[in-house]
Amino acid sequence: MADTQATVFLKATKIAYTEHEYEYVERGGTEVSASALGVPEHHVVKTLVMQDENAKPLIVLMHGDKKVSTKNLARQADRKRIEPCKPEVAQRHSGYQVGGTSPFGTKKSMPICLERSILALPKIYINGGRRGFLVCIDSKDLLKLSPLLVDAALD
Repeated sequence: MADTQATVFLKATKIAYTEHEYEYVERGGTEVSASALGVPEHHVVKTLVMQDENAKPLIVLMHGDKKVSTKNLARQADRKRIEPCKPEVAQRHSGYQVGGTSPFGTKKSMPICLERSILALPKIYINGGRRGFLVCIDSKDLLKLSPLLVDAALD
């Protein structure tokens, strides 16, 4: 399998990972990837590119089966407002096509907000830099990204 910017980053930072491919389904989300890999959707972490009131981008990592409360997130990240970026803006910031966005090896350095409860999982599945491709890593390795830990989940 060809390297992506994400796998190049993981190798460079010596983060161990395993590769997992699945058939990508447009707008299928983490439900499709979790089902294809036979893992709980809660263990699949989605990477969201958002922006604050000044259009400054940030990455949000959230359990696949949870939603982000942008109000909660803004308060915890000490911002006035946070909202999702438009797909073309997210791609410009990250260097990744939407549906294949990874927090690793992004084009632009961005702050990372991590749902704190993700760290309680022993292993997580997270996008490896292209559609239909996840990597499995130890959740504690996310701390090497210097994330801001937040509690932004809504059921």
